[in-house]
Amino acid sequence: MAKQSIVKEFFAFIVHEKKWWMIPLVVVLLAIGSLIVFAANSPLAPFIYTLF
Repeated sequence: MAKQSIVKEFFAFIVHEKKWWMIPLVVVLLAIGSLIVFAANSPLAPFIYTLF
């Protein structure tokens, strides 16, 4: 429940302060984080690591 509140508060901050440049930054960070989590728990990890 607290995580949902943090996400709502963060997007309210972006809208209120007009910090639109933060949206791509957050999306890229989430994508990299999910790739790391996926690569760590996957049998495809050697193939994903070769991309970097």
